[in-house]
Amino acid sequence: MGKSKEISQDLRKKIVDLHKSGSSLEAISKCLKVSHSSGQTIVRKYKHLGTTQASYHSGRRRVLSSRDECTLVRKVQINPRTTAKDLVKMLEETGAKVSISTVKRVLYRHNLKGRSARKKPLLQNHHKKARLRFATAHGHKDRTFWRNVFWSDETKIELFSHNDHHYLWRKKGDACKPKNTIPTVKHGGGSIMLWG
Repeated sequence: MGKSKEISQDLRKKIVDLHKSGSSLEAISKCLKVSHSSGQTIVRKYKHLGTTQASYHSGRRRVLSSRDECTLVRKVQINPRTTAKDLVKMLEETGAKVSISTVKRVLYRHNLKGRSARKKPLLQNHHKKARLRFATAHGHKDRTFWRNVFWSDETKIELFSHNDHHYLWRKKGDACKPKNTIPTVKHGGGSIMLWG
C-alpha cells in the first residue's frame, strides 16, 4: 500500500475550524475532500495536544555513521579488490555490526559497483614511451601510407593460462585505471607465438 498524501497545514486548520463551528466530520470530509479517518485523526490530535502540526518521523536510524561510510569508500578506493566480507570484518573491529548487504548498499550509494577486473598487458615506462613515440611519429599519416603497410596477426598459446577472475569495486569509467586491472605478462609459464 502506498504512502498517503500529506495534508497541508492550511487544510488541517480548516478542518479544526469547521469542527469548532459545529460541522460534523462527515460534512467536513465532503466539503474539504478529505477522508473521514484523516479528519477524525486531526480533530482528535487538536483536542489532546492543542496543535494541528503533522508529526514527522525520521525513519529507521542508519546502522553506519557518515564517518563509517567515508571509511568504507576510502578503503575500496585505496584497494579496489577489498571484498565486502573484509569490510564487514573491519567494521566489526570498531564495534559496528553490519551485514554484507548493508556494506554493498553503502558502496552502491557512492557509485561503487562490483565488477570483474580487466586484464591488461603489464607495461613498463619504456614500453609506454615507445608507444607514444610511435603514435606521435605516425599518427598524422594518411590512408595511402597505411594501405602499403603489411599487416599480420599474432596469437599466443600459453602453457599455463591465467584465467582467474578477480572482482573489485570501481566507479563507471574507471575500468582501465591501473589499480582496477590485472597486469598480464608474456611467456608466463612458457608459451609460443604464432604469426599469421
